[in-house]
Amino acid sequence: VQLQASGGGLVQAGGSLILSCAASGRTISTYVMGWFRQAPGKDREFVAAIGRSAISTFYANSVKGRFTISRDNAENTVYLQMSSLKPEDTAVYYCAAETHYGYIVAEANDYDEWGRGTLVTVSS
Repeated sequence: VQLQASGGGLVQAGGSLILSCAASGRTISTYVMGWFRQAPGKDREFVAAIGRSAISTFYANSVKGRFTISRDNAENTVYLQMSSLKPEDTAVYYCAAETHYGYIVAEANDYDEWGRGTLVTVSS
């Protein structure tokens, strides 16, 4: 499956953005999907994940209450709605698919397929 993240850009602190992750090649309806981010000079970190049926979600503490992950299996797309953005949210954001376990995981090594990232820059 090919994943393509989009929707990044420059936004002021307190603003909002919606990232999209469009999948092609295979349906992602049976995959757990996740969002990760990597800031300059830092390791890639978990942001959010969503189960196959979209009933289950899980968030990093740093984004809980501000970010919302969702999916539209019919459109083969996953979203990350980000609000109350902070300068420390600045990073390249990646979407990823977990194709084996079938349950939500938060470790990058557990995800099998990765898309190219999209840059989010939050100015103070």
